[in-house]
Amino acid sequence: MIGPEADKDALITALGKVEGVDEVKQTTTPFIPGGPEPTPLVVDGLVQIELILDKPADSVEAQGFIPGIREAAKSVSEKAVVGGSSAVNFDIQQTNKRDRNLILPVALLVIGIILALLLRSLVAPVLLIITTVMSFGATLGISHLVFTHLFGFSGSDGSFILFTFVFLVALGIDYNIFLMTRVREEAKKLGTRPGILKGLTVTGGVITSAGVVLAATFAVLGTLPLVFLAELGFAVAFGVLLDTIIVRSLFVPALSYDLGAKIWWPSKLGKSEGPLQEEAKLEVEKA
Repeated sequence: MIGPEADKDALITALGKVEGVDEVKQTTTPFIPGGPEPTPLVVDGLVQIELILDKPADSVEAQGFIPGIREAAKSVSEKAVVGGSSAVNFDIQQTNKRDRNLILPVALLVIGIILALLLRSLVAPVLLIITTVMSFGATLGISHLVFTHLFGFSGSDGSFILFTFVFLVALGIDYNIFLMTRVREEAKKLGTRPGILKGLTVTGGVITSAGVVLAATFAVLGTLPLVFLAELGFAVAFGVLLDTIIVRSLFVPALSYDLGAKIWWPSKLGKSEGPLQEEAKLEVEKA
């Protein structure tokens, strides 16, 4: 911690009372055997005060002490600043949390607008976004269990959730667009429910194959000797397989089929299921 020399004693007293602080001392000049006695180090009227915590500096518990330490320091001097590895890690975690709270809803809003314009519907984008978020949440849950009980990782990087979200949501929405645009084209000719079956028949194999290839590519990251990349590789690989095999092939088509023409509301396509012509019936039966 750095603070004004004039407030040195008050800072040491205040910081010594903070929870988690075992020892407080001012930084001195280096001790040199046979040389002069170390003296308090003062630079431009500022002193450095060292704090020794009762938890390891790189632990989550140590990060939890930072707000109290900063509050105590600011109560003595507004010019006092708290640094060190624990404070840096705490600031990084807070930044990651702020980024998640901002980027996640903004990204979903932009994606919803794009889907609404593309599919000319308000119901379909909501359905697709909900299924994508559910797939993302399921991936995080399974990943936590695997990291904790199988891999033996003690934690994850603060940016893990954000990176996983960016990859999985981008890929999930991409597959959604591929599936639902084809379903909409078929719905114009066959009606909504037959169009869903036809669209799934045409695109299902392609989406699943692409997911398997992409999952294998990300799984390679798990071979690297870095915890963050191993966790990211597993999470994205598992999430892509979950998305392409279950969500995109079963969950989304089933929900869409259940809703029927309502999924295209408020466009004209959503006002009627549309009668199937004989040619359309034959085409569906052949598929």
